[in-house]
Amino acid sequence: MSTSSKALLIIDMINDFQFQHGSTLAEKASVITENILALKNYCYESKIPVIYINDHYSLWKADLHSIIEHCSNKYSLPILEKLAPLKTDYFLIKPKHSAFYGTALNTLLHQLKVDELILTGIAGNICVLFTANDAYMREYSLIVPENAIASVDEQDNIYALTMMRNVMKAKIFKYEKNSIMSSPLYT
Repeated sequence: MSTSSKALLIIDMINDFQFQHGSTLAEKASVITENILALKNYCYESKIPVIYINDHYSLWKADLHSIIEHCSNKYSLPILEKLAPLKTDYFLIKPKHSAFYGTALNTLLHQLKVDELILTGIAGNICVLFTANDAYMREYSLIVPENAIASVDEQDNIYALTMMRNVMKAKIFKYEKNSIMSSPLYT
């Protein structure tokens, strides 16, 4: 059981990148992987639960190994080798863009007594933004490390961050491992 009111969501980082502009998004996902990994390690140390939410790739199985096997390719392997979920992490599949739509996420968060979400992953302007919107409507507070989300287009990513800050009242900051005590994660 969590001793924190926060949870880290890692959205769609287990990905096959087999879509238009997938190779571009894979490059950007590789860049944010180290930041997400550092956040994940911080969360382990702080007893903050880590929850992976992922597309199902028409497998419709919440089986982590099947999803990883399906997604493993030249684009995803560098990310998967660093960021694959551990046994202590939670893993949910989602049918659409939002991590809340058609999933048990809200129930899990209530069971863990979470009221603040740290959002990371891809694509910032689609699945992360839709998740932020649904979280905000469910009255979760939001923390979004701007260097832990990525979109195909940088302007789309900036727009998503602006929407999350201005409309959903998200705390937006640049995650830096050595300055954690001054970040919204520490409050």
